Amino acid sequence: MLRQLTSRCSTIITPLICHSAEKVHSHILGERPLLINFPSHTFLRTFLDLHQFHNKDAIAKERARLSDEISRGYFADMSEIHKNHGKIALANKTIIPSLIAAKFPNLEINFSDGRCEKLPSNPEQRINDSSQTALPCVTLLSLSFRASSQKMVESWSLPVLNAFGDAGTVKIYEVSFIDSWLFSLSPVKRLFLKIMLKSSNPQRQIAYSFGDHYYFRKKLQILNLLTGYTFLLDSSGCIRWQGYGYATEEEISWLLSCISLLLDEK
Repeated sequence: MLRQLTSRCSTIITPLICHSAEKVHSHILGERPLLINFPSHTFLRTFLDLHQFHNKDAIAKERARLSDEISRGYFADMSEIHKNHGKIALANKTIIPSLIAAKFPNLEINFSDGRCEKLPSNPEQRINDSSQTALPCVTLLSLSFRASSQKMVESWSLPVLNAFGDAGTVKIYEVSFIDSWLFSLSPVKRLFLKIMLKSSNPQRQIAYSFGDHYYFRKKLQILNLLTGYTFLLDSSGCIRWQGYGYATEEEISWLLSCISLLLDEK
């Protein structure tokens, strides 16, 4: 019976794989495949986690999660986007003091060339690993959960790249999240990464994170998945600045000023 159900799920999902190969055009990056996150992944994940049904804590945790996700869905996100165009709040005008800055949660990212990296970068590696080039002490990390927000994160990263790219003191990551259960499977993931866009600039890394990111979002208090989120991290991996949606000229000036202040802290 399990084999029959698995076969039926594959039959349903196969057309969606073809649909996900459609491309969205960006005047900056050219064409990249449209990132689609299937709502069926929640059912598949729950179906495959039957062994947890005897775990009361896991059941309670899953119920709380379902209640949270139901209360905040696509239409709520879309309604908010129509009101503020993705600008949930203004960016920070200055850096967050290090004493109260929160640590950025651990995140594993994959690149189109097959590399895998964990963020934030370990500061001890910067000191102890003499075989590698010293890591930049400031990281600009932009997160995109849907294709609609990819241009939003570019509005932050490209001005920073133009201002600090030659110095090599700021490393830029643009991370797209793929929460589809199917795309998290190794064969599909490898195929997906092969067709994704590569960055020609070593200071600007275009990466992807696969799998369930619900608890990652909870740690960062991210609710709306249709807008973009940008964070500035110091050498310890702490969040010292953040911005939302499309960047304005004034916010870019704040960001560049904050980067300069962080570089002076080292």
